[in-house]
Amino acid sequence: MRKRLHIYYSGMVQGVGFRFTAERAANSLGLAGWVKNLRDGRVEVLCEGEEAALVSFINKIKNGVMKEYITSADIEWEEPRNEFEDFAVRF
Repeated sequence: MRKRLHIYYSGMVQGVGFRFTAERAANSLGLAGWVKNLRDGRVEVLCEGEEAALVSFINKIKNGVMKEYITSADIEWEEPRNEFEDFAVRF
C-alpha cells in the first residue's frame, strides 16, 4: 500500500551529510520525494512509496550513521498524492 511520509528531524542534522544520506537511502528503496534543510536547523523529508519501504527508510536513518546527530523525529503519515517522480535534495 502506497503512503506519504513527512518527517522533521531535529538535532545536529545540518552540515553532516544528512540530506545526501537520506537521498541515498530513499533512492535505494525506490522512494520519491525530497529532503531539505530548514532555516531553524531542522531537516525536512517528504516522500512517498510503499509503506514497507517507508518504514525501512525511517529505520535506515534512525539506526544508521546519522543516529548520533538526531535528537528527535516528528513523523506524520499521510495519503499519497503521487506528485513526485524521483527523490532529490532541495536547496
